[in-house]
Amino acid sequence: MNDLVTICADVGSVAKGNFGWWSSEGESGDKPSTLASHVRTTLESGAPVALGFECPLFLPLVDDELSLTSARPGEGSRPWSAGAGCGALSTGLVQVAWVLQEIRRQLTQPAQSFLSWQSFSAAGSGLFLWEAFVSGKAKGDSHTADAKLGAEAFMLALPDPTQSNAVVCRSSVYSLVGAALLRTGWSTDPRILQEPCLVIRASVT
Repeated sequence: MNDLVTICADVGSVAKGNFGWWSSEGESGDKPSTLASHVRTTLESGAPVALGFECPLFLPLVDDELSLTSARPGEGSRPWSAGAGCGALSTGLVQVAWVLQEIRRQLTQPAQSFLSWQSFSAAGSGLFLWEAFVSGKAKGDSHTADAKLGAEAFMLALPDPTQSNAVVCRSSVYSLVGAALLRTGWSTDPRILQEPCLVIRASVT
């Protein structure tokens, strides 16, 4: 997809200036509202959009109750359930849903959403959701910089970002982004709650 626009958002308190987003179109901002407007404009231009959020977007549902809060495979020493991961998860729960709701509210023509890269590639249009993993020494000096690093990592993984998926759960999963898509009307299929998304990790440069 040569016309693909890659966008990434680093979630955090908007009031405290801890939210930032960056787009491969050369635009950036520090508010969810400007992010939603940019995604909507891009979608309505006919370009496919890959929108990432720097927060956990799905969780493993393992059989072992003692491991319910363990790190996802690939997270290493920075599990979703501790420290920054837990904070980003709780903030992302509401900000991801808000952004998706606002994009959908602003759209003047319908657009499809995808968690499957193969389905998105076949369609050649619409909104693809993915998770950015920007942590430790890979982080930048601002929230917009972190968003840019996440987006650039995704672009480096093209043309097939599935080959760079950093988190692959062998167990079933609970999809938080799937729940957000259902809540905001992007999807009506409850099976999306069981669908993981791609996780693209930014590398230390």
